[in-house]
Amino acid sequence: MTYLDHNATTPVRPEVVDAMLPWLRDGYGNPSSVYALGQRARAAVERAREQVAALVGAADSGEIVFTSGGSESDVLAVSGAAWQARDESGGRRRRVVTTRIEHDALRLLGSQLRRRGFEVHEAVCGPDGATRAEELAALVDDATAVVSVMHANNETGVLQPVAAAAAAARAQGALCHADAVQSLGKVPVDVKALGVDLLALSGHKLNAPKGVGALYVRRGVRLAPVVTGHQERDRRGGTENVAGVVALGAACELARRELSAAAAHALALRRRVEAGALAISGARLNGDPERRLPNTSHLSFPGLDGHSLVVALDLEGVCVSSGPACSSGASTPSHVLSAMGVTPDLATASIRVSVGWGTTDADVDRFLAALPGAVARLRAVPAAP
Repeated sequence: MTYLDHNATTPVRPEVVDAMLPWLRDGYGNPSSVYALGQRARAAVERAREQVAALVGAADSGEIVFTSGGSESDVLAVSGAAWQARDESGGRRRRVVTTRIEHDALRLLGSQLRRRGFEVHEAVCGPDGATRAEELAALVDDATAVVSVMHANNETGVLQPVAAAAAAARAQGALCHADAVQSLGKVPVDVKALGVDLLALSGHKLNAPKGVGALYVRRGVRLAPVVTGHQERDRRGGTENVAGVVALGAACELARRELSAAAAHALALRRRVEAGALAISGARLNGDPERRLPNTSHLSFPGLDGHSLVVALDLEGVCVSSGPACSSGASTPSHVLSAMGVTPDLATASIRVSVGWGTTDADVDRFLAALPGAVARLRAVPAAP
C-alpha cells in the first residue's frame, strides 16, 4: 500500500507507541490520585505538557490544556472565548470573526453561535486560497470577542495570515485563536511570533494516536469551559487520557527535533508529485504555489470525478483523498474551493495528495505510475446525462 493522505491522519510512529504502552499496562493510575501510582501518571502528563509547550513556543507548560483532539480544542477556544467575553462585557462583545475556509468544526460552531445571539462574520479568500488580511481586519471592531483563523488550510495547504489577524484582534481588545492542527510538525509554529492567545493541535495529524489533542491558552486568558470539571486547572473536565497524552508529548518531541529535515524531505517529494501530475493534459494546481505546507498538493483533472479517481487509485494500492476526511464522499463541491472561486465542475474533479513521515521516493513513483492511466480511463467514461 502507498499511503499519500497524511493530512487525513498519520501512522503512529514506533517511538510513540513505545512511549505510550507502559501507561496502557501497569501505569493505569488516575493522575488526580495522591498515592504513588497516580502521581507517576501525573508526572508523565506534566512531562508531556512540557514537550507540547516546547514545540509551540509556549512560555509556560501550564499554558497547555489537553483535550480529545483538534475539533474539541477549536470549539473550546472559540466558544469558550466568545461566551467568556460576552459575560465579562455585559453582553457588548457578541462578534466572532473567522474565515470562509475554516474546518467544519468551526463552521458548524459558527451556526450554533448565530442561533444563540452572536454575530459571526467570515472574511473572504482569494483565488490563491489565502484569506484577505485587510478584509479580515476590517471586520474586527470593539464588539469582537474572538478572531479565529486556521494556520494552514487542511485541503490546499495554503498558509493563512494569522499574525495579521492576531494584530487586528489585539488592537480591539479581542482574543485570537489559530487552528494549527494541519500545520504543526510541518512548518514552524510559535505562539509568540504569531501573537495568538489560543492555538489548537491534534495528535493524529502528528504521528500520535487519534483521540488526543491540546489547546494552547496564553496565561491570563479565561475561557468558559465546554466540558466542566476540575481537571486541567478547571479548564477541561474529565480524567486525562494518560497514554494518549504521553504519546502526544513524544510525537511533539520528535517533531521539534526533526522539523527542518522533515520539511525539506516533504518538499522534495511534493515537487516530484506535482511535476508528474501537472504533466497530464489539463491538470492544475489549486492554491498558492509557494505559500503552503511543504507536504500538500491539491490537484484538479478536468473531465472526471475526483471521488472516482480516489477509488481508481485505491484499486492500484494508492491512498489519496478527494477532500477533507471529515467530509469524504460528500457530493457537493468543497467549501474551500468554492470560496476560492473554483467552478463546481473543477472542484469536484480534484484530489489532495499529502506526504509525511515514512513516505519514500518509491511511493511517489507508484503514484505517478498509476495516475495517468487512471485519469485517462475516467475521462473516457461518458458523462452521466
